[in-house]
Parts: sequence; C-alpha cells; structure tokens
Amino acid sequence: MDRQTVKIHEKDKVGEVHIADEVIAIIAGLAATEVEGVAGMVGNFTGDLVEKLGKKNLAKGVLVDVGEKDVSLELSIIVDFGSSIPEVTNSVQEKVKSAVETMTGLEVDEINIRVAGVNVEK
Repeated sequence: MDRQTVKIHEKDKVGEVHIADEVIAIIAGLAATEVEGVAGMVGNFTGDLVEKLGKKNLAKGVLVDVGEKDVSLELSIIVDFGSSIPEVTNSVQEKVKSAVETMTGLEVDEINIRVAGVNVEK
C-alpha cells in the first residue's frame, strides 16, 4: 500500500520532513473527539470491523486532501443529544484547525463536517 505524504520542510544540510495523510487524519480525529458534545466519529464499515477486532482506528471518520501547502478535511461526527449542533461543529472546526496547523505547519483551507448521528445514551 502506497502511503500519501506531504513534504513540509526541506533543508539542504539537514534533510526533509514528510507527513503521511493518516497522521493528519489522526491529529484531526483526536482534536475533534476532545470537543464537548462530540460523542464520537463515524467511519466506514471496514474501519468499524477492524476496530471490533481490537485495533483502534484513530483516523476514523476523517478524510484528508493535502495540497502543496494546505489541507482540506472532512469529518463525520456523532453529537450528544441536547448539544447545540452549530456550537459543537464550530468548536470542532476551530479545534481541528488549530491542532493541524500547530502540529504540521500546513494551512487548513477548509473543514467540512457531516453530523452523521445523535448519541442518546447516557
């Protein structure tokens, strides 16, 4: 499997730094789940099956599109019942943008969020 990477730093005497798309997805997923009102992320069937087999997928529910110096993200989240969806999604966008830009040096172009469900369990 060929991993997608982005070169973020090149210096003749020291070397290069490449970041895999999966790393950016993990950063975004972890940042999103730290927001109050987010019950979890929604992945695809294969990812959910792998997680049931004991392997935690930290990039679950995150699609990454990396350009030359910028990145676009798409997140699928589950919101806790009673939470304000506009407030939660705005907080997710801000937190993910901050985390990705701080940790990678890439500029976040856009963060699209799909609310895939509501968690009613307490």
